[in-house]
Amino acid sequence: MTVAPAAPPEEQFGVPLTTPPMEARAAEALPEGEGWRYEPKWDGFRCLAFKAGDAVELRAKSGKPLGRYFPEVVRFLRSLKVDRFVLDGELVIEIDGRLSFDALQMRLHPAESRIRKLSAATPAQLILFDMLVSPDGGSLIAQPLAKRRLELERFAGLFLKTPDVSVSRFTDDPDEAGRWLADAGHGATDGVVAKRLDGPYAAGERAMVKVKRLRTADCVVGGFRYESAGPLVGSLLLGLYDSVGRLDHVGFTSTISNAERPELTRRLEALREPPGFTGRAPGGPSRWSNERSGQWEPLRPELVVEVRFDHVTGDRFRHGTKLLRWRPDKSPGQCRMEQIAPG
Repeated sequence: MTVAPAAPPEEQFGVPLTTPPMEARAAEALPEGEGWRYEPKWDGFRCLAFKAGDAVELRAKSGKPLGRYFPEVVRFLRSLKVDRFVLDGELVIEIDGRLSFDALQMRLHPAESRIRKLSAATPAQLILFDMLVSPDGGSLIAQPLAKRRLELERFAGLFLKTPDVSVSRFTDDPDEAGRWLADAGHGATDGVVAKRLDGPYAAGERAMVKVKRLRTADCVVGGFRYESAGPLVGSLLLGLYDSVGRLDHVGFTSTISNAERPELTRRLEALREPPGFTGRAPGGPSRWSNERSGQWEPLRPELVVEVRFDHVTGDRFRHGTKLLRWRPDKSPGQCRMEQIAPG
């Protein structure tokens, strides 16, 4: 008897497992006018969820598999009384009423036993905001967002009866979206995404618009790193004082023009003096940096800069910050952690 070959992913799931999610281009303000819909920009891991029978796949924005890191989500999706779908959403973990990006990062661990323990202690949820393939196996990619959202809500009404998987809220009111943006950056969301109601699912394209809430803080320059292959400063290490007067490392900025690097390097080298940070200090070399770029030089806490940032996680800037200006008028002692505390 001849055994039929297994169906390739394209046929099994309705769209290839390598399908990239639709992405967003950054903007400074939300677009307004007819035909725009707004959703919170959730603070988690972007995820495409595929199901065909008992086969369930979770894929990151990079295309890499995520299922082994979130077995509880795979189990829940497999248990749904529906044979087929492809969904777009965000994996999140809630701890003490707030979403924790640190908890998500802890899941990316090589030990299966550690993942199992974390999945039981801090289970993840999947927040959905789009549908690429409906339960009948039909592709929705060419359909407008308005149609895809109706299909997603119909799916949720039929199959999603627990908070393990939910559907993101939305608004067509730019004023309400503006209020969401004002509240972003403290945990659950880090901005707002705008989508065209008449737009198809443009896989891999920046067809949406994202706006993040940008804030500023005055920080002490507690140290610096040289460029990875040169004698000039590459980045400034930023610090804020905690409640007992310790200077904690909170992030970095590398937006230094080439023209100012030589003079700034001389200025910083004249201030070299340990310990630099008296509380939480920068780490050393990592798998992302060589030995040279991982090392850092401590400074006397005399220089203050104003930087712009978009998100804080665990009393640290999530991403690199933008250097706005030097603040010689600001005392280092005024640079306190309260500046980046949740509002």
